[in-house]
Amino acid sequence: MKMLVVFAACMSLVVLASAQADQKVKNCNEVRTAYSSKGFNVNDVPNKGVHGNHLKVCPQGFSCCTLEMEEKLRMLLKSPLIYTTNILSRYCPFFSEFFRELLSNAEKSLNDMFVRTYGLMYVKNAELFERFFSELRKYYSHGSSAVNLDDMLTEFWTELLERMFRLVNVQYEFNDSYMECVSRHMEQLKPFGDVPRKLRLQLTRSFIAVRMFTRGLALMPEVMGKVSTVSTSPSCVHAAMKMLYCPYCSGQVALKPCKNYCLNVMRGCLANQADLDTEWNNFLDAMFGLAERLEGPFNFESVIDPIDVKISDAIMNMQENSIQVSQKVFQGCGQPKPSMAFRTRRSTKDSGFPGRFRPYSPDARPTTAAGTSLDRLLTDVKKKLKQSKKFWSTLPDTVCVGERIAVGDECWNGTAKSRYESVVIGNGLANQVSNPDVEVDITKPDMVIRRQIAVLKETTSRLKAAYTGTDISFVNEDAGSGEESGSGCDSPPCDSDGDIYFSTSAPAKPRVIKIQADDQHSSGTRLAPFSLTLAVMALLLALLTPHTR
Repeated sequence: MKMLVVFAACMSLVVLASAQADQKVKNCNEVRTAYSSKGFNVNDVPNKGVHGNHLKVCPQGFSCCTLEMEEKLRMLLKSPLIYTTNILSRYCPFFSEFFRELLSNAEKSLNDMFVRTYGLMYVKNAELFERFFSELRKYYSHGSSAVNLDDMLTEFWTELLERMFRLVNVQYEFNDSYMECVSRHMEQLKPFGDVPRKLRLQLTRSFIAVRMFTRGLALMPEVMGKVSTVSTSPSCVHAAMKMLYCPYCSGQVALKPCKNYCLNVMRGCLANQADLDTEWNNFLDAMFGLAERLEGPFNFESVIDPIDVKISDAIMNMQENSIQVSQKVFQGCGQPKPSMAFRTRRSTKDSGFPGRFRPYSPDARPTTAAGTSLDRLLTDVKKKLKQSKKFWSTLPDTVCVGERIAVGDECWNGTAKSRYESVVIGNGLANQVSNPDVEVDITKPDMVIRRQIAVLKETTSRLKAAYTGTDISFVNEDAGSGEESGSGCDSPPCDSDGDIYFSTSAPAKPRVIKIQADDQHSSGTRLAPFSLTLAVMALLLALLTPHTR
């Protein structure tokens, strides 16, 4: 008898709960509001619940969804994820402009000072220095496929020696063969002291470093762009639809997914992307190491700024030792013939380089359009590099936070408003074999992402080589055309605005969510605060979060 009473009581509760749910599903007003907010026709939504046996994704039974609605909501999720991010991309053109302007300022400074110091003798030979800076710019833009930096520097010092040798020995006549002999003795004579050797080492290391560093800055948005072309898999669309929009069908528009349920769905959808993480982190470590090199021994600014002083020191060294150098040349190459054109004895001021460059002051650095110093730029970039670590593997955790999910038992578990019981699986493709919510074929990795993994690995090798002052040519360099991938910032879209969205072919325009560290509101959707300043870290659910207003 007692058992019958208990059974009757339980049945009464079930009937009551069923009646309440049935009453809610019969009223589809909230669903109509939420559905139309996505740009769809409100007339697609029935006024009252209909039988859901026709539904392919959401639970069947009485529902506020029709098959047409289900398909339209699925269409919101079919397009590739779009990653438009400002992760370091704004630094790419900034660095490139900074380095180019340092070169321009150095050339202008050398020209101005040499005109004042050496006068007509410099003006007559100015094209040698103009060509020197032109070749440096060409190397920065196109690399070793356009300019062999070592050979260029050798030719510069050789030609400078030949011109100066003629100037300090104006009373003699030299033919081409004699000047070739002079050039052959350059290494032995060291007419410019140790300046050529030191400058070669400094320029080579710093140029290799800045070229690879700016290329690394450009690669980050490039990788994002390539990964954005990866289409969302049908199984991911199915799982995301079930997680995000099936509560609509039951009339529970405000119901949000359970956190662990969200994590499993997102880890299944972003399984291939998570496999980028290892090489991505290795790449960032290499970038960080190279940034520290640029702050220290490979500092481009400290090499380029005083380059006029260094060249002037070399010239003055040659002038001061011109008698000894000339005597050694005459011993090795023979006594030259007197010049028939030499009529009058000229003063040292007329025949040589008359003065010494003014002392270099490290406080008198030229101001670039970038309006800052290399040290300041590098400090900012190093901070962002640290923040970008583990970007791909933490995307699901970054998405499934705050007001996008619900905790406890008051959440959507994929079938009802109840606790989610499944275990959260790990990141990466291999772990998805046991994913309870997304079917992932672990035997078929995405080839676009595998290619980006290879690109990151290759670039990391080049960054590590640049760390030691070594230049490794890219496989796709075209030596014939003199074109390379460039310094990195000329072609990539370095001006992205930091938005995140999910492209869609549905009638609605994509909702673009601007996410900032200090801003929790955007486009009508409240977001959890983010400690990172990288806008893209809130990736997928920025659009997918259902409207709850």
